[in-house]
Amino acid sequence: MSGVLAHSGPMSDYFRPLVQRGPARPPGAHALAGGAHWFTHAERLRRGAAPEIVPADAMPADWAQALTAARAPVAGVDMNGPRLMGILNVTPDSFSDGGAHDGRDAAVAHGRAMAAAGADLLDIGGESTRPGSDAVPAEAERDRVVPVLEALNGDTDMPPISIDTRKAVVAEAAVAAGATLVNDVAALTHDPALAAFCAQAGLPVCLMHAQGDPKTMQDAPAYDDVLLGVYDWLAARVAAAEEAGIPRTGIVVDPGIGFGKTVAHNLALLRGAALFHGLGCPVLVGASRKGFIGVISGERDPARRAPGSIAVALAAAAEGVQILRIHDVAETKAALRLWQAVSEGQADGT
Repeated sequence: MSGVLAHSGPMSDYFRPLVQRGPARPPGAHALAGGAHWFTHAERLRRGAAPEIVPADAMPADWAQALTAARAPVAGVDMNGPRLMGILNVTPDSFSDGGAHDGRDAAVAHGRAMAAAGADLLDIGGESTRPGSDAVPAEAERDRVVPVLEALNGDTDMPPISIDTRKAVVAEAAVAAGATLVNDVAALTHDPALAAFCAQAGLPVCLMHAQGDPKTMQDAPAYDDVLLGVYDWLAARVAAAEEAGIPRTGIVVDPGIGFGKTVAHNLALLRGAALFHGLGCPVLVGASRKGFIGVISGERDPARRAPGSIAVALAAAAEGVQILRIHDVAETKAALRLWQAVSEGQADGT
């Protein structure tokens, strides 16, 4: 997929596939990213112009190729359907669980529980990136995550483990302890050494968009066009990662729900999530328990936002998003099974 264009600039056209799923697939429909979703039309977007619905066959060849090509597995996990990434915060100040899994034993127990519930990946982080949070020294972050990784990596039935970090020294220690994916909320802009390490080690990376750093990112975030602006920023980061030696087949993109975005920005990104398939990479959405879900649902307690989080996860899955980063693994997995059974008209084994 190397060479997919960034499609940036005021006169560029962007194409958001109008994604569908199910057996009523007409002849000539295009498969989305080589999976079960398909589309016959796309929404053509351009800055300063009204959106226009066009036949998929009218898209330029580079867009058609990027949108339809099958995605390579990530850390050994197939990307031909929605996969669940369980969140394991080994921090004392996470917004979502209040430090419930801070400490080795609690974190290991929760990681094992998510694996048993059917998580396809685990994402371990030792630095809170909630709005207003302070940076954590690399040594403290490393010391939080490495013992947990070592314990979980010793389990034979453990799914692949991702390390959620911005820092090369933490990534190096985590990989030595068994991590096989780097999830960087700064998209390789925080630590210049991280891209080189990932390239040298042959590690897949997830590049996330954020406007500002966690301390200040929710201080009046603004965009001319949030969907196209985030797309262009991620396109530039994908190109930079490739330049550093990381192949596009080893890159996941994340629009960064809640990272320097208002409620309206988050909704625009979720509604337009299928656009990001145009980058030719698997797409990750991490909206679980975030503040906008509380605003819309009226639920002030993040730990009680599972219903809203599952609703958003299903909406993302309907847009063909390959990785759903979530807290509530068993509940989301059950919801996905029901959604897939309804959309396909049958359940497995029946």
